[in-house]
Amino acid sequence: MIAICPNPFRDINYRITLDIKARLESAGFKTCMCPLFAEENEVNLPENIQARTLSEVGSGCEAVIVIGGDGTVLAAARQLHNIPVPILGVNLGTKGFMTALEPDELDRLVPAVSGGMRLSRRMKLDVSVIRGGECVLRDSALNDAVMHGYGDCIKMTVFCNGDRISSFSGDGLILSTPTGSTGYSMSAGGPIVEPDAENIIISPICPHVMGLRSYVLGPDRTVSVEMQKLHGRKAYLSLDGNSVLDLANEDIVLVKRSESYTLMADVGLRSFYETTYEKLR
Repeated sequence: MIAICPNPFRDINYRITLDIKARLESAGFKTCMCPLFAEENEVNLPENIQARTLSEVGSGCEAVIVIGGDGTVLAAARQLHNIPVPILGVNLGTKGFMTALEPDELDRLVPAVSGGMRLSRRMKLDVSVIRGGECVLRDSALNDAVMHGYGDCIKMTVFCNGDRISSFSGDGLILSTPTGSTGYSMSAGGPIVEPDAENIIISPICPHVMGLRSYVLGPDRTVSVEMQKLHGRKAYLSLDGNSVLDLANEDIVLVKRSESYTLMADVGLRSFYETTYEKLR
């Protein structure tokens, strides 16, 4: 079975989604429809099509087709969690670094899911938050973990395997995977890292330290971030663009490479370097 995961706010009236569904079923594939982001009363699928959730059907799928932008791909990966099902994206977003096809390239879709997909194993991050000696959150991220103030300058100290990297005040900090290096991390001045690599990228956001730059760490490092002197100032932790927890003074955010991973698929039309050049020029 192939799950089709449209973003209904990108694919208006499911025009491309229904085209993909027809192509796959004509080729003999069984499909299920798993819209992302929409509430139940916003799905508006044709009456003969039942909406399912990706988290419900993911383990029984041989591939997941995502129709939207990078955020839609991240939402699908988050619902799959630790299920290594190949995700192939059709770009309806603004950049689409994580997608393999443009809407005018759908003729390549059926050959791809029939055995022509090229798979890329993507590193993820395990994230935990320690508060008062107890773990109050365990989660994972494919793109990044971001500590950010609610409009306030916040202070933090960053350690790698117990060695201090820096103490600084600023808007926040991004801990990114190579997949996430072309996202928020890049906007904050971080490096572009090819997505099949395994690194933890540290990118400060508007730090009040002129000499502080991004770090690219090895995959076996553990990064800890101590939140300091928040007091009346508020900060939050965001994973893959989803705000998941308000942070408190003296919270410790621990980040390391996850044992699980995400499988991304493409059809070999473009290399990562070609994609980056075209989308950033």
